Formats: sequence, structure tokens, C-alpha cells
Amino acid sequence: MIELSVEDLHLDYGDNPVLKGVSMQLRQGEVVSLLGPSGSGKTTLLRAVAGLEGPKRGRITIGERIVYDGGARKEIPAEERNLGLVFQSYALWPHKTVFENVAYPLKLRKVPSAEVRDRVQAVLDQLGLGKLGQRHPHALSGGQQQRVAIGRALVYSPPVILLDEPLSNLDAKLREEARAFLRELIIRLGLSALMVTHDQSEAMAISDRILLLNNGKIEQQGTPQEMYGSPSTLFTAEFMGSNNRLEGKVTEVRDGRARIEGRGWALWGKAGEGVVQGQDGTAVIRVEQVRLADDPDGNHLDMPLLTSMYLGDRWEYLFRTPDADPANTLALRAYGPEGREPGPCRLALPASKVWVFPRKTA
Repeated sequence: MIELSVEDLHLDYGDNPVLKGVSMQLRQGEVVSLLGPSGSGKTTLLRAVAGLEGPKRGRITIGERIVYDGGARKEIPAEERNLGLVFQSYALWPHKTVFENVAYPLKLRKVPSAEVRDRVQAVLDQLGLGKLGQRHPHALSGGQQQRVAIGRALVYSPPVILLDEPLSNLDAKLREEARAFLRELIIRLGLSALMVTHDQSEAMAISDRILLLNNGKIEQQGTPQEMYGSPSTLFTAEFMGSNNRLEGKVTEVRDGRARIEGRGWALWGKAGEGVVQGQDGTAVIRVEQVRLADDPDGNHLDMPLLTSMYLGDRWEYLFRTPDADPANTLALRAYGPEGREPGPCRLALPASKVWVFPRKTA
């Protein structure tokens, strides 16, 4: 069942187009993340679904109810869309207790007091806040405040919950714990959620599907595994993961593979869409796919190790070829299990892990 459908949505801020024909669907029990750089339109899309921004044209349907139709000039206000919304700042009332904050949506809907008590307490217990109902927000940790905001969005059982960077105000350690808690909660309660984030690790951990936005359009969408392992464009490849990038000339294209060459090096990789022989190209490989070894197919580079950096669970190596011309300097990164002394190394870049795309032009 489709809980949310967006069709060809356009939205402008003055003369500036922000959404340029976005279409997407959210199925029942699914978590979809809107991912992208600042200014890509992800928060604007979420706010348009919530009814907090007015699109120029397109259609938004929640369940079987059309809440916005540009052609028919129909728009249902935000308070009548029955959506749960968790703001980036949590937006808790400081003068209300935890119980009162969570109960507020039910009181707006004139739910009987006895039912309010039962439903709020049930939500607080689910979120591990059962004994904190009489505290005020200032007496809570950041993670607890985040759970209160989620509880307020869940208490009236909306068909869709909208999350606007819900973990961005937490420190790194707490953010990891909250990420696991949020995914577990979503699965346990069978929620349908649309979440905005700029953190690709967060999006991959929590989501069933990711929509990557770029300049007001969907660049690519798919499961986290598809987005990370099978990028269809240079933008997607570079946005997802930690990458090495090599600029060169495409010298051969055959059987879905492309050969790219630079000064003193050549590599084979998967040919991206639009790659043709003779054009400038960009090769991309994830940092974790580079190995200090010979490649059986000869897809390797000889480079000097400049330094090793300790990351706790692994070491990161930085390789750089010296050249008087900065344009010809080649730099690569790789991971390994131990520190290494600077010196010459051979790096294997498996052709199945290298993508070759047309070079991006300004």
C-alpha cells in the first residue's frame, strides 16, 4: 500500500526554482531518506509534504486523499494532513512537562482525558521515558528530548511520520546510539517514515530506500546497497562513501568497461552512462576497495606511501606521486590493519570496483 505519493512537484522561492519535478512514493512500513547536499531541496520537499511550503504545481497524496493538486488548485492545510512531524530543533514547549508535550496533539483532537493518559503513558514506556513524564525538557539529555519529540509525533498514530534531521543536534557518540534506537523503533512499530538527512551513513543505516537529491531533482534512488554499490552517475558515486578520484582520458570502451589513462598510469573500470572513447573521464574507487597488493589483471599503480594515520579500528594510508606540476600530482588513500613506514608501494584497484564516468564540466 502506498502511504505517500508525490508527483512532478515544482516549488520556487521567488525566482529561484528549488524543486524541479520531483516524484516519489513511500510504501506502508517503509523508511525513505531524502539525502543530498545543502540547497538540494530535501528539506523543502519534506516541508511541502507537511503543508508548510506551497508548491507551484504537481500533486501530493497521503493514503487515498489528495492534499495538494496544483492543477485543481486544491491544498489541504498542514493541521488537517494528520502527519507526525519531528523538527530538527525538537520544538518542545519548555514550560510543559514531558507528559504534557506528548499529550498536546491528543488534546488538540479533543481525545477524552482517560484515553490521553493511557496513550501517552504507553508511548513514553515504548520510548524508555516511562518514569520521566513529570520532568521538563531542560532536565532531560539531548537524546531524551529527541525521544519526547518522536513520542509527540507518534501518539496519535499518524499514517506517515516526517523526520527533519532528527539526530543532528546529538553528539557523535549519542548519535550512533540514537540511530540504532530509531531504526529499531521504526521496525517494531511498523512506521512509514520520510526522513531528511545530510549524513549518508545515517541514511544507509536507517533507510529501506534512499532518494539522493541534486539541485532540485532526484539524481538516483534505490536501496542503500544499490546507492553505495551501483552508482549510476559521478555525483552519486562521489556523494556516497569515502572515495579516490583520478582524472584522465578515456582511451577504450568495450563490453561495459572503460580504460582511463593519465600521466604514467592506466586503469580499467566499469563504464558509466555516457562514457565514450576519446573524452575526458573521472575514475572513482572507494577507499576501502584499494589494496596494498598486485592485481591479477594488472589493474594496479605504483606509488610512494607518504604517511599512515591511526583511526582506532584501522590505519589510513596516504599515497602521493611527486610532480612539479600540481595538475599531474596523483593522490590515493587506502585502509590497512597496521602502520607502515613511508616508501614505495604497489596498489591494487580491482576493475570491478572502479567506475569510470564522463568528467564533470562546470
